[in-house]
Amino acid sequence: MEDKVYTILIAEDDADIVELLKLYLENAKYRVITAEDGVAAYELLERQPADLAIIDIMMPRMNGYELTKKIRSKNNIPIIILSAKNADSDKILGLDLGADDYLTKPFNPLEVVARVNSNLRRFFQLNEPVTEQVEKKVLTVGDLHLHTDTLQLFRGEDEIPVTPTEYKILAMLMEHPGHVYTKVQIYESIKGEYFESDDNTMMVHISKLREKIEEDSKNPRYLKTVRGLGYKMEKL
Repeated sequence: MEDKVYTILIAEDDADIVELLKLYLENAKYRVITAEDGVAAYELLERQPADLAIIDIMMPRMNGYELTKKIRSKNNIPIIILSAKNADSDKILGLDLGADDYLTKPFNPLEVVARVNSNLRRFFQLNEPVTEQVEKKVLTVGDLHLHTDTLQLFRGEDEIPVTPTEYKILAMLMEHPGHVYTKVQIYESIKGEYFESDDNTMMVHISKLREKIEEDSKNPRYLKTVRGLGYKMEKL
């Protein structure tokens, strides 16, 4: 990551917040591009590719949820939602649409920089060139098959779409079936740094994964909760 100057898109209609984030991110050696609404942000991305997007929810013309969905339909870059909406339902919606992280206002700009750092680190480690041996690796648990070369998940013959964060959680758990990981261990592995506010975010990711991979998400066969400890991928 050290050799490249990464570009961060900020989609936010509050000029004061934009200037604050721009100051801290540029001080951390990032290049910053900005847009004051969702439509402008999407059009800007078409002209100037970014490595990560920080998106506000309440914006004119196109809100943050719609922008996230539109970006995710054709782009896999990390997306951090920044919003005054702090209800679990808002977080679930944002993460379900493909966001990788969710921060609520008011925020500490240093935490935003830390999350940008960790999301970029994990994303580019995940997508860096791999050896021929790893390219052919398929993680299999029961009917689930996770292809580490194409980053695709299959249940039997059917492909199951997953977000980059969901893929990283599955890769960690499927690599060692039966091993119990705490929420903190999983989050630090896929994001880098753990914050107290991340507890609900991790539970949302696990819940969404169960909806995708389990026939009955209320009685999971694969992704099990170990009470008081964390989660594991069942050996099948």
